[in-house]
Formats: sequence, structure tokens, C-alpha cells
Amino acid sequence: MILTESAYRPLPSVDAILRNHEVLGLLENFPRSVITNITRDVLTEARFSIKNGGESQSLNQLTAQIADRARTISQNWPNVVINATGVILHTNLGRSPLSQRTTEAATTSASLYSDVELSLSTGKRGNRNTHISNLIAQVTESKTGIAVNNNAAGVLLTLAAIAGENQLKNEVIVSRGESVEIGGGFRIPDVMRQSGATLVEVGTTNRTYSSDYESAINSQTAAILKVHPSNFVVDGFTHAPDLKEIVAVGKRHGVPVLNDLGSGCLIDTRKYGLKQEPQVQSSISDGATLTLFSGDKLIGGPQAGLIAGEQKWVDLVSKHPLARAVRIDKVTLSAISATLVAYLTGTYEKEIPIWTMISLSESNLSDRAEKWRSKTGVGTVERSRSTIGGGSLPGQTLPTSVLSIAPSGKVQDFVRALRESPVAVVARIENNRVILDPRTVLPDQDDAVIEAIKFALNKSE
Repeated sequence: MILTESAYRPLPSVDAILRNHEVLGLLENFPRSVITNITRDVLTEARFSIKNGGESQSLNQLTAQIADRARTISQNWPNVVINATGVILHTNLGRSPLSQRTTEAATTSASLYSDVELSLSTGKRGNRNTHISNLIAQVTESKTGIAVNNNAAGVLLTLAAIAGENQLKNEVIVSRGESVEIGGGFRIPDVMRQSGATLVEVGTTNRTYSSDYESAINSQTAAILKVHPSNFVVDGFTHAPDLKEIVAVGKRHGVPVLNDLGSGCLIDTRKYGLKQEPQVQSSISDGATLTLFSGDKLIGGPQAGLIAGEQKWVDLVSKHPLARAVRIDKVTLSAISATLVAYLTGTYEKEIPIWTMISLSESNLSDRAEKWRSKTGVGTVERSRSTIGGGSLPGQTLPTSVLSIAPSGKVQDFVRALRESPVAVVARIENNRVILDPRTVLPDQDDAVIEAIKFALNKSE
């Protein structure tokens, strides 16, 4: 259908909307240019809707949209949500909530001046890496370390410094079984290419031996890179040499071994009934030249990339020009430092939320799920499993108790109502039931979960 200009005539002009009393009220808090731009966007969408068969909107409808957009754009973001999915490291929800010690350190660093690059003893310029380097060394039992803005940046920086296009040697050996892609399209071959290094794949997807690495070493070999495959798992007819074997090959030929642990972990996860996630300390003691891992995920801190290892190689990496581009900011530096202190003092299980969640007893979880049920009068308490998430400990789960709700209406409508409650609650759907897992809900959020369930029940009536 061909529309004439008359179809759009009911829409008010930009000037007419800006004279509306509700929009005039917005001008008390926003520059006129901001409200004008929002108004134009809303009118453009209204015209597009009419063009596609929609009805013309009234002045009140348009001004309501404008006011809503102005409020939305000016509010703090991201919005707080309650994670009731049972996925501890939920990437879409920001992964690790930070400890109180960490948030206090970050707040102080953000709101006040600090000695981030000042030596208080000499009054001269200091090195922002000094404190974090000492902390990394103490916690990981390495010689030294540095922090960058995330682990992907750490991998890129390390490869560029050791095997980049300006280096005399630029080949890096990787097992085909570890030349993987993880979340967000992060591919090892692509990162290698961006760093200027040349990828040399050895072995096969399912079987690689130390002799494969050794056979690939030549005069152009700059490093051997071992990569944790994240949540990519190959089972069955497989073989991969352990780190000690690869290190032995590297030492025989004077080639550094870089160990990208991805998530990384500082404690033995077997104490919680989980498989062992590779520990940073083990990588160091097994002889890796440099060990790279994330500051969030199983470390439970802010997004950061940590590099631990031998002084010579850490110095080489930290002095590369790219180090400035991936430098960690003062707030994150304060936050990751405070997080590592909890491991240094052995208080991580009490302080760091993800380890508090992982260590919760089954009786605690059952009692909280039952409290939700009794306070809302809906659902049943059932046994289930919580997952780790974030590409860490793939396939590993923990026993839990959940509140399982069979809504009277559509399940999707109920979970949407939970997200639209005064404090948004994110649940999961299983077998056409809404599942709320207390493991990933902070204890002081229980009342908000109860109110959100009541809100969703009222909305579905």
C-alpha cells in the first residue's frame, strides 16, 4: 500500500511536542538539544510504524515515550539484578560479584587521590605495578607479575612482546586441540595473527604428544603456548602431554613456555566436590615461564588479566609499547589487589562471594528455598544442580535445592514479570517450570526474591 502525506498528518511536529507541559518539565533537568533529539527519534519510529501499517500515536503517547527514554538514558547502568539462575559465573550478569573489601577499595580509589604512581618515601614518581607485582608473586608463588585489563589482552601483549613481527623469532607452537575459540569470538589463531606472531599447530585435535612440540622447534621458534580450552572438552581417544613434559621440551631447546589458564584458580576445587581446575601455583611450580589467567571468574575479582612468572620475561612484557594500551586503571587495580589479599590471608571463602556460594551447605540452600515457598505460598522445593559457568570447570555442577514454580499462565510471561519487578530477578526455565536457585542469591536478597515472586503472581492473575 502506498501512503500519502495525509497518513502522517495526525503526528504532531517537533515544536508542538516541545511545547507540551510534560516535555517542558523535562527541560528543567535536560538540555533542550537532548530532548529535541529524543523527540525526533520517537517521531521517526512513529512514522516508520505508520508506514508498516501501524496506527498513528497520540500526543500523550508520544510524550510518554519521550519521558521514558529521558529517564532511561539518565539512570545508572548497568541495572542491579538478582541472579536466581544457579549459574555462579553468569557472563550475561557480570560474572563475579565483588567482595565488600574489594568494593570499598575500588570506591576509595575512585573517589579520592591516591599514590598509584607516587613513592611516598621519596616523593618521586613510582611504578603502578610495584604493589600488584608483589601481591601476585606472594599469592602465586612466582617471582613477579603484572596486571592488565583482561586475560585476552594479557595473551595478546605477551605474544606481541615475545614473538611479534618485530622480534627476531616469531613462531609460536600450539597444539591443534588447544587452538580454540571461546566466548565472544576470542580465537587463538586470530589473537596470534593480531600480535604479529606466526602460529605453528602440532598434533591433532584429540591427540598431541611432547614429541610433536619438539619436532616443530626450529631457529624461528619464539615460544610454546599451552591454552586451557575453557568449556571445549574432547573425551575418549585423547592424549595431551602435561605441563612438565612441555616445559622439559622448552628447556632442552631454550624456548619459553607460556601457559594460558583462561579462568585460572588459586585453590584446590576438589574440596568442594568439583574436578580440579588448573591452579596457577601448580603452573608456576611445574616450570611455566609465564602463566596467564583472569582476575574475574574463579578468582572472584574484577575483570583483569594477570601474568605471573620469571622476572626477565615479565619485564620484557611490561616494557612492550602495547602494555600502555592494555594498562589496568587505578580502580580495577585497587579492586584486584583487594581480591588477592583474601587469598593471601586465607579468608577467600568468607569474603569472596563466588566461593561463599560454592561452599554453601545443602541444608542452608534447602532452608532458604523452603522460606521462599512458605512466604509466597507457591511452588515446591526440589533437588537440582547449580553450575559454575563462565567457561570455568566445564560440565561441573553442585547439588542444590530450588523453588520450582508451575505458573498458571505462560512460563515466559512469569519469568518476564520477575525481571520487571522492582528489583529484577533472573530465573531459569526447566521442563516448563520456573526455577529459582538460592545458591546464587546473596543472603540479604532473599526478601527481594520473595517480593518479586509475589509481584509476578499478581501480574499473572
